[in-house]
Amino acid sequence: MTELNKSNNQNTDPDIAADGNMHSQQVSIKSWSQKLLVVILCVASFYGGWKSYESNMVNECTANGGKMIEGQRTMLCQSL
Repeated sequence: MTELNKSNNQNTDPDIAADGNMHSQQVSIKSWSQKLLVVILCVASFYGGWKSYESNMVNECTANGGKMIEGQRTMLCQSL
């Protein structure tokens, strides 16, 4: 009975050593790479949304008979 309990309690997780200690370096590398991936995806999503909004504003301006004028930091829609 005790042999059965021992075999059922053995750990098969490769990140945990036989003595029960976690391989913290492998876990740390995984978590940092995942965090970096999330940050990159967030930046890409923000940039894509910003460009989409900008494009929609230009299309709306031209559809209403206006013309886009670039300022220093902004774009303005001027009616013709």
